[in-house]
Amino acid sequence: MTDHPRKGTVAAPGSPDFALHTLGWRAFQDLCAAVLREVWAQSVHTFADSNDGGRDGAFYGTWQQPPDPIGVQDLPDGPFVLQCKHTKKADTTLTPSELSDEFAKAQALVDRGLCGSYVLLTNARVSGTSEATIRQQLRDAGVGHVHVLDGQWICDTIAGCQRLRTFVPRVYGLGDLSQILDERAYDQAQALLGHLRDELAAFVVTDAYRRAFQAVEEHGFVLLLGEPGVGKSVIAETLAMTALDAWGCLTVKAPDAAGLVRHWNPHEPSQFFWIDDAFGSVRHERHITDNWARHMREVMTAVRGGAKVVLTSRDYIYRDARRYLKEYAYPLINEQRVVVDAALFSPEERRQIVYNHIKLGDQPRQVRSSLKPHLREAADAEPFYPEAARRLGLQAFTRGLHLNGRGIADFMTRPSDYLRAIYDELEPDEKSALALTYQAGECLLSPLDLDPDQQEVVTRLGATIAGVSRALQTLTGTFLTIGSPPSNDTITGWSFRHPTLQEAFAAFLAADPNLIKIVLSGQNWRTILPRIDCGTGEQTGTLLRVPPPLYPSVIDILRTADQETREDWAGQMIWHEFLASRCSDEFLTLYAQAQPDAVIHMTWFTSFLNVVDEPRVLARLQQAGLIEPGHHQLIVERVTKLAVESPDAGWTWLPEWKVLLTDTEREQLLSHVKQQLPSRFDHIRQDWRNNYNPDETDPHTYFDELEIELNSYQKAFAEDTDGASVIEDALNKMNETIWAIDDEYVPQDPHAAAPHGQSAPADAPHGRSIFEDIDDD
Repeated sequence: MTDHPRKGTVAAPGSPDFALHTLGWRAFQDLCAAVLREVWAQSVHTFADSNDGGRDGAFYGTWQQPPDPIGVQDLPDGPFVLQCKHTKKADTTLTPSELSDEFAKAQALVDRGLCGSYVLLTNARVSGTSEATIRQQLRDAGVGHVHVLDGQWICDTIAGCQRLRTFVPRVYGLGDLSQILDERAYDQAQALLGHLRDELAAFVVTDAYRRAFQAVEEHGFVLLLGEPGVGKSVIAETLAMTALDAWGCLTVKAPDAAGLVRHWNPHEPSQFFWIDDAFGSVRHERHITDNWARHMREVMTAVRGGAKVVLTSRDYIYRDARRYLKEYAYPLINEQRVVVDAALFSPEERRQIVYNHIKLGDQPRQVRSSLKPHLREAADAEPFYPEAARRLGLQAFTRGLHLNGRGIADFMTRPSDYLRAIYDELEPDEKSALALTYQAGECLLSPLDLDPDQQEVVTRLGATIAGVSRALQTLTGTFLTIGSPPSNDTITGWSFRHPTLQEAFAAFLAADPNLIKIVLSGQNWRTILPRIDCGTGEQTGTLLRVPPPLYPSVIDILRTADQETREDWAGQMIWHEFLASRCSDEFLTLYAQAQPDAVIHMTWFTSFLNVVDEPRVLARLQQAGLIEPGHHQLIVERVTKLAVESPDAGWTWLPEWKVLLTDTEREQLLSHVKQQLPSRFDHIRQDWRNNYNPDETDPHTYFDELEIELNSYQKAFAEDTDGASVIEDALNKMNETIWAIDDEYVPQDPHAAAPHGQSAPADAPHGRSIFEDIDDD
């Protein structure tokens, strides 16, 4: 077999080109500082432009010769001056005449003892003749040592230094990846860049990104938290690209914990798993979190085996999910070192984010000129959303925007209000395209092949199928993106480019009951139930508020869900979650009347109570006055059985059981456990031991779940000495069982993480406006 032409580290012919002319002056200066820090391994300092004294950067102290220096040899002690010259023109050559001011500044720096060596960096070409003239002019000014490093030197250095690319990930979107990645990584990178290239081109290395990279490198795990629109997914995407290069990881965008476990290969330790919206996309979805709780042991085993895992979540969703994750059993997810707030930005990071999105957007020059005086104010907006900055740079989102300070500030801080107005102004074909995408849920399949329900949406909105096809292409890149969903990489289709675009469209739909009916009629229950609200008035997330006249339609959807999921635990959790959290008393009354057998079926819940969801629905029905005495008796009998046989202590602390059980019933249950557990526990621990598989995990981790239940009982018996003694005896017997099989387990060596290098220090505020060239073409 012939080797692939890209096999190897740098396989593509010719010298690399990373399109450095597309960077702004500030981004190029930061790139140069990162190049010199990583390549020279010196403490390079960048100066604020308001008082730089003719220096873009400087180095003081004794030069520590790098083991493999690039571009510099045997340099004497400092002080050094670093000067950056950026041009927005591609394939241009720097001439000595363009540096006349710099020669005069260099003379003044030499006279003050601030310049022994002078390093000039530029993205332009420098001819041999020009380089000789520049060197001579600087030596005539008294500079002892001169180094001129042109754009090709910088590009070659980027291609040859992986560590540098880690901290300047924009370069992945600027050049030919075959110059820096091997065949396997190249193919994956091309797939990622299918939708990531625009994000990478505008990406700003923030402190959140640096801390996320450090967490993944050192611990193999990071959880990125933040509000919608702050850039969690972009950081995760960038880490995925970096992982291909930095660690040679195969990247898997898994839909959930089960998907991660399914794709994890213990014989392929270099795997990178990226799970967006890990605990629900717009609200906490208990069935997804329970999925994590069930698989957390395998996930942590994968991390210890070398896999790297990045999760993202909205902060308010994670706060609700935390209590179900058993952080005390899996301490890694409770460490501050692996939880990163993606919403924290320095003023300089904010301005660079705004600059990049405006510069790389499609606003005409006159609009950029009108925006220019107000962009610093846009960057200072509270709250600050990078996604809002992206939209500010695109004509599609700024129709009717008042180009003044107040208008721009409102646009940045209240993006949903503007989106609803924009949706209202769209043409019927465009509205239909977005409605079909929303109705499809995860992905509207491409090529477009509409079923009768979808065709009805098009007809009712006054559109045509041909017009919708054209609109889908027009909206791609602004409102929509096209690609494969995480759960199925064998299909391709359209989805909303950002969750907040989807949420605003839901609000737009909710204003018209006729549109809600269209969407309800065209979706299957798995798609619609997580995204509707029947009377609770909840305001968070992509929820359609269904009016009472349409409740019967939703009950019909639930009837179908019940019939299809009697043996499908994951499917049941979707509609159980809906009933437990997004239904009014009025709706539940209609449901209980229409589906009495479904309520009885929910009383047959199983262990473990911390992950089964039927009790939550029963508690909600109890609050609505819909649990009959016969139902209540079945609930008490069931939990009494599970309390000892499992043993299951969830009823002692879960909030739903405070609704379902009276104080007297709780006392009777505790007494039952105290009396029955001692005689049952030897049988229980033998069952646990018989089910233990030493190839899957160590015995201490395996028995975590049992220990959690016993610890919960120990807390419940805090004021009952006899009860506490029963639980203490059970814990001792459990530990005896663990010790008895402990020798059968050979612990796996933890994955050795590479040391983390020096990150760039935060830059000082700049007197020279970063936006000065925003309206240059």
